[in-house]
Amino acid sequence: MKQVLLVRYAEIHLKGLNRPYFERALLHQIQKLVAPIEHIQVWKGDGRFYIGGYPPHLEQRIMTEVCKICGVHSVSPAWAVPKDMGCIAENAAALLESSGKATGRFKVDARRSDKRFYLNSMQLNAELGGRMLEKFPGLRVDIHHPDFVLSCEIREEAYLYVDRMMAVGGMPVGTAGRAALLLSGGIDSPVAGYMLAKRGVELEAVYFHSFPHTSERAKQKVVDLAQVIAGYTGRLPLNVVNFTEIQEYLYENGPDAMLTILMRRAMMRIAQRIARATGCQSLATGETIGQVASQTMDALVVTNAVVDMPIFQPLICFDKMETVEIAKKIGTFELSILPYEDCCTVFTPRHPTTKPRLDRVEEAEAKLPALNAMIEKAASDYEIINLYRQSIL
Repeated sequence: MKQVLLVRYAEIHLKGLNRPYFERALLHQIQKLVAPIEHIQVWKGDGRFYIGGYPPHLEQRIMTEVCKICGVHSVSPAWAVPKDMGCIAENAAALLESSGKATGRFKVDARRSDKRFYLNSMQLNAELGGRMLEKFPGLRVDIHHPDFVLSCEIREEAYLYVDRMMAVGGMPVGTAGRAALLLSGGIDSPVAGYMLAKRGVELEAVYFHSFPHTSERAKQKVVDLAQVIAGYTGRLPLNVVNFTEIQEYLYENGPDAMLTILMRRAMMRIAQRIARATGCQSLATGETIGQVASQTMDALVVTNAVVDMPIFQPLICFDKMETVEIAKKIGTFELSILPYEDCCTVFTPRHPTTKPRLDRVEEAEAKLPALNAMIEKAASDYEIINLYRQSIL
């Protein structure tokens, strides 16, 4: 018997002839994650990845971090044993004893991927379940509401396990293009980035900082949020744009009711320039229709019209509580609610327009002759902070 981590992947199974490409991408990310651990091994099997040779005390830590890799469906600590029914039953009994599952309601979930094995899945369920009932009088079968499931997969070897840790799912990061994420210190944009990463999109973050109107603590909050997202993406460059000059100029010279729209259009223009400079094919934001004045249908149309790059908005139809639940799950919520202001809230007008017209907004921008030069300056002179997934050790 040897102990391994059995790693399942999600939608990659549906990729047909392209499946090897996605498998290689995911295998590379798992290997990169665990590389600091001496003697550890990662290999691909039939429809599964396996991790072996790790110190037992790191098992839970490895499982937790592997489950953050986009594309991984779930991970189980498994015992790999020879494909012999007597050996399988003996080790299954030992597994139940060692995990404290020798009593209670259970069922067997067997899968025979190796069709050369003489019992099919249903027969293996019955045979293994019967042997466990003979071995442990305190067990009884309940296939509908079991206390635990004894799983047995017949593949390269026979793999036995009773626990499963669910993972992110989705597709491996980097297999679906690149997007520049407009990242603020709020709840929504980190969740939007996470959801895009789940679909295989590699992210480049853009943050607009307005010192001294926004503090260094507000900036650090965004850095910390980006660090959490990097735990799922592996790497996340954070481009910190100095937005102070533009905001002050718009505040002093632009129509008050249009201030938020004008600021957001300037942000989009800057983000698009950074996106193109960093090889991104699209922009991404965390808007939800109707959540605030700048996110009405009219406002979004006017804001997005200033760029010609596709804009992905994963939360566009989300209820706020749906977003909050995801933020709590991925570990960004507690950071997002820290009371440090961001650049949008500092300059919020008292009565923002909720139904801006594109022609009038463009007319207002035409009366701001210095704006274009300021945007070009901000888009060419910004700080880059490269954030990486924290070492597994």
